[in-house]
Amino acid sequence: MRPHRELLRASDAEITSNVNDVILTLNAGSSSIKFGLYTFEGQSETLIWRGHLDLSRQPSRFIVTDLEQREIDWQETFKGSSYQDALSRLLRWLVEQMASFRLVGVGHRLVHGGVAFNHPVIINEQVMVSLEKLAPLAPLHQPPALEGIRAIERFQRELPQVACFDTAFHRTMPFEEQVYALPIRWSEKGIRRYGFHGLSYEYIANILPDYLGDDADRRVLVAHLGHGASLCALKQRKSVGTTMGFSPLEGMPMSSRCGNLDPAVLLYLMREERMDIESISDLLHHHSGLLGLSGISGDMRELLASDEPRAQQTVRYFVWQVSRQIGALTAILGGLDALVFTAGIGEHAPVVRSQICRQSSWLGMELDEAANSANLACISAPASRVKVWVLPTDEERMIAHHTYKLLADQRVITNEKEGLNDDK
Repeated sequence: MRPHRELLRASDAEITSNVNDVILTLNAGSSSIKFGLYTFEGQSETLIWRGHLDLSRQPSRFIVTDLEQREIDWQETFKGSSYQDALSRLLRWLVEQMASFRLVGVGHRLVHGGVAFNHPVIINEQVMVSLEKLAPLAPLHQPPALEGIRAIERFQRELPQVACFDTAFHRTMPFEEQVYALPIRWSEKGIRRYGFHGLSYEYIANILPDYLGDDADRRVLVAHLGHGASLCALKQRKSVGTTMGFSPLEGMPMSSRCGNLDPAVLLYLMREERMDIESISDLLHHHSGLLGLSGISGDMRELLASDEPRAQQTVRYFVWQVSRQIGALTAILGGLDALVFTAGIGEHAPVVRSQICRQSSWLGMELDEAANSANLACISAPASRVKVWVLPTDEERMIAHHTYKLLADQRVITNEKEGLNDDK
């Protein structure tokens, strides 16, 4: 898999002169669908289109961007705010582009793989039954992903589809990190810590040697800070600890999710406030986190731009909680050699990065403020004992990589060129 910094945009001439087999990736979020189209040759994948359908505002937007997602190649608005509306528009667009490629497979991001799925799998009816049973554990993400699978099946029934799991990357965590202190029978029934954002962490782990060199296999923390937020402790580029657990609710406060919460709070809400399961779920997933605490917005950009005291207080709270988790995972690692920021807030909010690093200065972390403001790759000062990096993640590229490799290995699609390198 080629690192992010070496990607070259395929020219229109290259695309139209070579009608290639392509893989479509679908990454269904809580309010958007990201997609990409990739061609493969030997060990390299080339992104030919990337885009997203934004359902967070009306009218909904359909945008195709350049490879760095900076320049808009084409966009439109469309009516409808449901995933069915968005998927229908995306599939119509795919049909319009069929003259320049042949679709041979689709890869999906599945947030939850449970105990059963620790690697990508080709989707069949039995797999779908298992995935549907996991939907209550990730109610913001799993149902939209399942809708995408069904939509592709209706679109082209024989097209092979692959599920790639966020939880799979964390199966290397030790026993102590995977279980709760409940009677062991509950762990055996699947109530355990799974961890999430695994495709993002896997991508970062793959490209670390290109930036950190030999230090890539040392003690590294990756901070995936976005609408959802978590940290992952890496040793030898494998997960040994993370902040999310049984579901994506655990860990740090997020845009609208609460993060860590004393379970007695839920007992109190049920007993004293007479709240039912649906009301509590709605509270924890949709009305908590930055949104609930500020009463203004769950979008870090809006909070940073606001002069309201509650907005500023919420930013400080987020920084405090991230810094607290950095300390905990550093203890698991036995020290820290590098911190990597990624995802929306991590990649684009220098103020938040600066505050987090200042709060964590006791670890020997010192920023180069000019490099941080300029969003350079390495933002730590030369004398900093802990090196600090800003590396863009690419979940779609990871999905494409896994999808093509699995379909080629299983002879579902023909791989006439040299085999893919797993880059691990």
